[in-house]
Amino acid sequence: MPGIPPVGLGLLIVIFFVFYFFWSAIKILKEYERGVVFRLGRIIPIKGPGIVIILPLGIDKLVRVGLRTVTMDVPPQDIITRDNITVKVNAVVYFRVIDPIKAITEVEDYYYATSQIAQTTLRSTLGQSQLDDLLAKRDEVNAALQKVIDFQTEPWGIKVTSVEVKNVDLPAEMMRAIARQAEAERERRAKVIHAEGEFQASQKLADAAKIIATESGALQLRFLQTLTEIATEKNSTIIFPVPIDLLAPFLKKTAEKGEQ
Repeated sequence: MPGIPPVGLGLLIVIFFVFYFFWSAIKILKEYERGVVFRLGRIIPIKGPGIVIILPLGIDKLVRVGLRTVTMDVPPQDIITRDNITVKVNAVVYFRVIDPIKAITEVEDYYYATSQIAQTTLRSTLGQSQLDDLLAKRDEVNAALQKVIDFQTEPWGIKVTSVEVKNVDLPAEMMRAIARQAEAERERRAKVIHAEGEFQASQKLADAAKIIATESGALQLRFLQTLTEIATEKNSTIIFPVPIDLLAPFLKKTAEKGEQ
């Protein structure tokens, strides 16, 4: 069986090396990616996006860095609040790389490092807050967390855009206490509203009494209204109120006769 001619073998080797060169040297970076290139251990200017040509055979080493916003879940953390209540809190952190070189050279794994910073900051920051602030002032708590985490990750070229506390799990006895507190608050509001209604009604009655006292015709109209209300019911006895002014002349004559 005839062997491969030397010229043909050399051509195959050349074709193989050319193919390997293009395969190793040509890289395609997407729009949201940047390439940090180490040439013999030293960083050269950032590459990408698009087609990037690097030197093969270990001369250049390309590290891809994504610039999109990353959503990272912070696992639940056991936290003791300022008023000595143990709660379990988890959160979500939104961050992105703004300096690819720092993200690669300043920290070994920026994702893992940001996760650890978020967990420790969650425990330390929320531990300085009271439970009522943690439940009612959620926006202020989120802003404080974002500020602290962003300050610590800034040297790594990481920008923390937002931090959101997701769930605050309370112990069962604390949930019952909060329910009793809410019920007591509702009862207090109901009593206050009832007292305000009684006060307003008494004011209206006092105003009506003043009008009736100054206007005799108003009293007579009230008598007639009362008679109308009584007539609508099935009553066998009707009490007709007579103003004392009508009886005054008769009482005066009776008194004069008694004196004689």
